[in-house]
Amino acid sequence: MQCDGDHTVVLGGAAGAWGDSSFAPGQLLDWARCDYVLFEALAEITMGILTRAQQKNPELGYAIDVIAMIGSELPRISEQNVRVVTNAGGVNPKAAAAALRAMSEKAGVSTRIAWVEGDNLMGRLDELVALDLKEMSDGSALSAIDKPLSFNAYLGAQPIAAALDAGADVVITGRAVDSALALGPLMHEFGWGPSDLDALSQGSLAGHLLECGPQSTGGLLTDWQDVGSWHDIGYPIAECRADGSFVVTKPEGTGGLVDVRGVSEQLLYEIGDPAAYLLPDVTCDWRHVELTQVGTDRIEVTGARGRPPPPTLKACAQVLDGYKVMALLMIGGRDATQKAIRFGDELVRRAERLLERDDYPAVRNTDIEVLGAESTYGPHARTTHTREVVVKIALHHDAREALAAVVRELGSFAMAVPGLAAGGRGLPKPTPLIQLRSYPVPQEQITPDIFLDGEKVPYEQAAPRVSAVQESDLIVPNHPFTVEDPVELPLIAIAHARSGDKGPHSNIGVRARHPDFVPLLRDQLSAEAVASRFAHLVKGRVERYDLPGIDAMNFLLRNALGGGGISSLRFDPQGKAYAQQLLDMPMQVPAAWLTHPSIADIPEVAVTRCKLELNTQGQAGTDRGSPAG
Repeated sequence: MQCDGDHTVVLGGAAGAWGDSSFAPGQLLDWARCDYVLFEALAEITMGILTRAQQKNPELGYAIDVIAMIGSELPRISEQNVRVVTNAGGVNPKAAAAALRAMSEKAGVSTRIAWVEGDNLMGRLDELVALDLKEMSDGSALSAIDKPLSFNAYLGAQPIAAALDAGADVVITGRAVDSALALGPLMHEFGWGPSDLDALSQGSLAGHLLECGPQSTGGLLTDWQDVGSWHDIGYPIAECRADGSFVVTKPEGTGGLVDVRGVSEQLLYEIGDPAAYLLPDVTCDWRHVELTQVGTDRIEVTGARGRPPPPTLKACAQVLDGYKVMALLMIGGRDATQKAIRFGDELVRRAERLLERDDYPAVRNTDIEVLGAESTYGPHARTTHTREVVVKIALHHDAREALAAVVRELGSFAMAVPGLAAGGRGLPKPTPLIQLRSYPVPQEQITPDIFLDGEKVPYEQAAPRVSAVQESDLIVPNHPFTVEDPVELPLIAIAHARSGDKGPHSNIGVRARHPDFVPLLRDQLSAEAVASRFAHLVKGRVERYDLPGIDAMNFLLRNALGGGGISSLRFDPQGKAYAQQLLDMPMQVPAAWLTHPSIADIPEVAVTRCKLELNTQGQAGTDRGSPAG
């Protein structure tokens, strides 16, 4: 449909992941101003879980609790004429639609339910192998993988818009890009087509800011002390206009906080090159986005630009690659860290002996982390003398029974290691280790199918103007920044940050607290400096991209997660803590900035101020008391 320029479409983000709060839908419906409520339910880890569920029961494979949350609110959804869009269909959107249909009938509510298929490529493997598709990280051929558990393409917003055009009250998709849940309704409401590239980029940005639930409303904010209560944190709302501009807010009276810091951190979250954020409908350029505080808990977002989308869609295959097991045990007492390190090494040595004795191949990989001793900080750890730690030991092997045999040896160490306790957890169980492999599939190879109340909807995907991927042409050089009268402060004093994952890679978005700080950051916070800081974790190169519109930069850390997601043996397989680690990086800052109004109010700043004042007072006393020459 085409709306006039004064029309505003209000989108509410009721879920940022499978397992998000059951309070969120009710909160947005209590607010009673949403035109659409969106439920984002999928992540790469989630797809692995749903795939295993469907293998056990063909009627499963969707996010059950998300569909149940929608079903429980269907009477109010119908009463308020709210429409719902979700990707909770997972690997079985038809079954999700059937489950919601049963809930609708039980509630006595008339609900037109659509589902979108076409992302599942499992039945087309031979056809796609013939296209000689290459894996996006290592360049290996699709033909090199054997019997993937699943293979799904990321669909865009057009099928969602078409389902809404056909009259759907609820649209359930399988694997679609998260931002499409918002872009689809906006295309439907405002009549945007494939050529409205700037509007498509703005709409995708609205979706990006809604897709992680309360992360745009104060969740994960670096300056968490400034955020109101978390237990009733407000879920995000985007008030969208036909020109693409929108305001991010939250329901009045809820916890959380909507300001430039939190919205900019979410903008930076899990992106790579901000000039080429690739989506099925548009290539987004967010380098010059502007965020303006226009009221309490209200941020206006403008300035996104768009180019034609790439000629391919990303498709992800999940491949079984043996099994993994992770044990967590507490060790207490003096020298707890040293005992934990030794225990980990000794367990691995016993595992090697056991596997050799029982004619198993060797363990493929091990990973030991001492939680509480900052082992994830590598050489930058400061806390090693603690009296209580948790040791995490993870192993990877081709055979489940081999890992089960190793796990049985865990209990014996309780009679050897002083202070070792399992907390009544019992022995951990080996689980499948699933590798995620991503391939670019030509867009013309993917044909979505739309069903509304069981009937197929006539649909022809509008062919977008595709273009080759153009990486950022905005390279801001590292001009030397002279620091007069330097003092050392952690990065958090002059910047805030957010990190996330992109498959096996991680990203860290860093934003200056004030434009005055940007030249120093560009000088000292180079890609090389960040690579050095994370050398113990990153196995690939580090790239830096600038976003001058929000005084920020984004770092892409390639191969930084030990495989990432469900294939990693690390305790933080998605790099969620990476930004927090970077924020402790020492920076050489002019002493004059200690009184800058935008410098963070942190202990290090107060201590440094005191030291300078004492030095100044001491120097003045020396000058006054010095004997005459």
